[in-house]
Amino acid sequence: QVQLVESGGGLVQPGGSLRLSCAASTNIFMFNDMGWYRQAPGNQRELVASINVGGITNYADSVKDRFTISRDGASNTVALQMNTMKPEDTAIYFCYARTLRHYDWGQGTLVTVSS
Repeated sequence: QVQLVESGGGLVQPGGSLRLSCAASTNIFMFNDMGWYRQAPGNQRELVASINVGGITNYADSVKDRFTISRDGASNTVALQMNTMKPEDTAIYFCYARTLRHYDWGQGTLVTVSS
């Protein structure tokens, strides 16, 4: 069983920055891709950003040019740097790791953007 542990959520003002981290219990290069989904109250879970085993990244249109996903193989972590944050970024953010059709999930971390 893969464990994914997120950290870094919290309260930030509009225009501010926050960095999320996801630590995996195994070698992250075993996964086809990893990344972050988010779910706001009343909304479906949506993909925010992903990075595949080859290092190719993908972003939701709503976060392009504001969020950056990265990884560190030495520590088996994936990070999400979030800049110029907006109230609509408020959600629970979930780290995931995909192997073919199987997904492992973190417990989620709450991000609130509010003044």
